[in-house]
Amino acid sequence: MRLLPRKLDLDFMGRSRHAMILSSVLLVLSLGSLLFQGLNLGVDFEGGTLIEVGYPAPVELDGIRGRLEASGFDRAVVQHFGSAQDVLIRIKPDERPQSELSNQVLESLRGGGELQLRRVEYVGPQVGEELRDDGGLAMLYALGLILIYVALRFEYRFSFGAVVALVHDVIVTIGFFSLTQIEFDLTVLAAILAVIGYSLNDTIVVFDRIRENFRQLRRHSNTEVLNVSINQTLSRTLMTSLTTLLVLLALFFFGGEVIHAFSIALIVGVIIGTYSSIYVAGSSLLVLGVSGRDLEVTPVEDVDDRP
Repeated sequence: MRLLPRKLDLDFMGRSRHAMILSSVLLVLSLGSLLFQGLNLGVDFEGGTLIEVGYPAPVELDGIRGRLEASGFDRAVVQHFGSAQDVLIRIKPDERPQSELSNQVLESLRGGGELQLRRVEYVGPQVGEELRDDGGLAMLYALGLILIYVALRFEYRFSFGAVVALVHDVIVTIGFFSLTQIEFDLTVLAAILAVIGYSLNDTIVVFDRIRENFRQLRRHSNTEVLNVSINQTLSRTLMTSLTTLLVLLALFFFGGEVIHAFSIALIVGVIIGTYSSIYVAGSSLLVLGVSGRDLEVTPVEDVDDRP
């Protein structure tokens, strides 16, 4: 039966089983990769040396990587910084003393032409470990506060549904970086925190409509109410996601290599967040057994005034 004539009437919950299988596969792949392969942690977390050099003319990165590998810096990350003349080199810790390491890098690069040293920064392993721990705690605090906020605004089972969707998004996004071995640094962590906020915003919009429809469509089943609610918010969800993706794609293609990992994390997070706000959050409400009766407001009986 078509509940909303002349409007979208897609059976999202009818495909919830397929969505749960897809989510399970993504979670297993992500967790498996994190367990057996881990993340390619950047200098921010693992420690190391960051060197910025400038050339009088545009320079090819492959030539710089080749000279560094010939000098024993196999794990060096080389990328343009701002322009094709500026190069940023990240070197992870090794047994060489810090004072000698930067000089050896510069000596190996001078064979390819004149260059100017712009800056040298060193992050110790202890500092990187503290940043990693603080970043993990920041994500946990964010999820905990979201749990409290959604429980107060809606109903406690709504909060569990929202957190399940957010945890799903975070694990899949981090798992993507583990599978692809793209460098995971502080900018990626910041992007994941932004993904949490973005995904929560989409989920809140869907949950708000679900709550309204539970009170209005009392004769319909929970599955029908969820389908109607998702259909009603679908255009808003897709338009928000598409316009956000346009900006992120522009950052990825034209923003330079420095923010590539940041933009990739947001692109993956927005796609997964849109999917989870439609399927994961809604399906979790069905599993938890949320119904219109749980959202009914109990009327307060009038009490006669005593003389």
